[in-house]
Amino acid sequence: MTPALILLGLARPVIAVGTDLVWGTLTKAVGAIVHHKQRTVDVKIVKRLAIGSIPGALAGLALLAHLRTHGTEAMDRAVMRLLAIALMCVALSLFIRALRASRIRTEEPAHQEKPAWLTAALGAVVGFLVSLTSVGSGSLIVACLLLLYPQIPMKRIVGSDILHALLLVGVSALGHLGIGSIDVPLLGLLLLGSVPGVLIGSRMSAAIPERILQPLLATTLFFLGYKLF
Repeated sequence: MTPALILLGLARPVIAVGTDLVWGTLTKAVGAIVHHKQRTVDVKIVKRLAIGSIPGALAGLALLAHLRTHGTEAMDRAVMRLLAIALMCVALSLFIRALRASRIRTEEPAHQEKPAWLTAALGAVVGFLVSLTSVGSGSLIVACLLLLYPQIPMKRIVGSDILHALLLVGVSALGHLGIGSIDVPLLGLLLLGSVPGVLIGSRMSAAIPERILQPLLATTLFFLGYKLF
C-alpha cells in the first residue's frame, strides 16, 4: 500500500506511511478478532514480540519527530530509503518462507525452542521498521517465527502475527496521528476500496497456488523497493 501511494503520487512518503498504518490497524482488527475466536493465537509469542516491538516503534517515531525538525524533505528522504530496504527484506523473507518453511518443520526437533530474548529482539527491529515505513509487521514476522518456533502449527503462527501486528501498527498509527502525518480523506477512500478488494483477492488466492503466488508477490515487492531506493 505505502509504495503504491508514493509511486502513484497520491501522498508524500511520510503521509503515505501514516495513512497506511491507520488503514492497517482497522483492517487487522477484524483479522485479530477472527483468529482470537478460532483460538489460533499463541499469547506467549505475542507478548515476547510486543516486549521488543513497542519500544522499537517508539524509537522509530522519535526518529521521525527528530527528522521533522530538519524539514519535510529530509524526513521524506529518510522514509523513502528505509521503505526501499524494508520492501526488499520482506521480498527476501517471502522467498525464504516459500523455499524453506516445510523443510524446517520436518528437520528441526520440536523441543529446540529459541530463547525468549531472540523473539523480543526480532520484535524490536520490526517495530522500528514498521513505525518508519509501515512495512514488515506481517511477512517478516511470519518468516522469522517459522525459524524460531518450528514446532508451532502455521495457523497459530499466522494468528499470533496478526494480533501482534494489530498492537504494533496501532501504536505506530497513534504516533503518526500525533505527528500529523495522516490523510483522512485518503484513508476513507482506501477503506471504501478495501471491501471489494478483499472479496476479489480472496477468490484469486483460492484459485492461484501459494507456491506461485508467494514468489510473484516477492518479485513485485523487490522491484518496488528497487524503484524507491
